[in-house]
Amino acid sequence: MSISQEVSSDGKYVHINISGRFDYKISQDFRDTYRQVPGQEGVSYHVNLSDPSYMDSSALGMLLLLREHAKCRGGAVVIEQPSEQIDSILKVANFEQLFTINYTASEPSVSKLGTGTGR
Repeated sequence: MSISQEVSSDGKYVHINISGRFDYKISQDFRDTYRQVPGQEGVSYHVNLSDPSYMDSSALGMLLLLREHAKCRGGAVVIEQPSEQIDSILKVANFEQLFTINYTASEPSVSKLGTGTGR
């Protein structure tokens, strides 16, 4: 499993990619990934969930913590391209009412900031 992060040149768009298992084992790496971004207002966090093979309740909690982090700074969280399995978990948890879920590919121009290490 791994987490990578890309930030737009203006710092207003953060793209987080997760692969492998999205569970408690990567919680610290996930937090570090979005906390590395300078404390700007209005940052939009886009979490790509097209690749995770597994997602548990702790991952749902991590997304909620990211949402709170973004909201406190006037930003937002968008869940990008969830796989069919992940999408069904998000729907059962009613996350479509809390997050914008984008089912189509969109790749803005970003510059690489750093890569988190998965375990």
